[in-house]
Parts: sequence; structure tokens; C-alpha cells
Amino acid sequence: MKTKQNYSVEFRAEAVKLVLEQELSQGEAASRLGIPKGTLANWVVATRSGGEKPAPGARTVAELEAENARLRKELADARMERDIVKKAAAYFARESLPGTRG
Repeated sequence: MKTKQNYSVEFRAEAVKLVLEQELSQGEAASRLGIPKGTLANWVVATRSGGEKPAPGARTVAELEAENARLRKELADARMERDIVKKAAAYFARESLPGTRG
């Protein structure tokens, strides 16, 4: 009995690129990837007809890059705030020690 193999969206896209962009035959690309030729043929047809939609919840590279940039900025802001709080805590700790007020 055959079991259905599930392939990631990324794997499918790369497999289709071998055929459409690198101009390998479907048979050659399927052989290199170790997948059935018919499966690859279905993916190519679906891509050419516009039927291959991203998986639900999948995001584009541009969306992921935008989120990455936003998160990097948030992290930089949080680090800056942390450093300010550390310096303020050190200042007030020094001020609260007896004999350190000027």
C-alpha cells in the first residue's frame, strides 16, 4: 500500500523552478529530487495555471523581511531602554549610599 508523501511548499517551489527556470526536463528534475515524475508534472501545471497557492498562513519573503526589520528595531529599542535603566539604577544606588552625596 502506498502512503501519500507530503512535500513542503518551499520544496515544491524549488522543484518547479528546476523545470521552469533552469529548464531541466520534468523527468530529470524528478529523478534528481527523488520524486515521482507525475507529482512534479502536477506541480508544474498548477504553477503555470496559477493554481498553486501558498499554504494558509504562509507569508511572502517581503512580509517576512518587513517583520524581521520591525523586530530588529524593537530589539534595539528594548536594549537601549535596558541600558538607560541600568545606568539610572547605578546612579541612584550610588546616590543612596551614605557619604556619597556631593
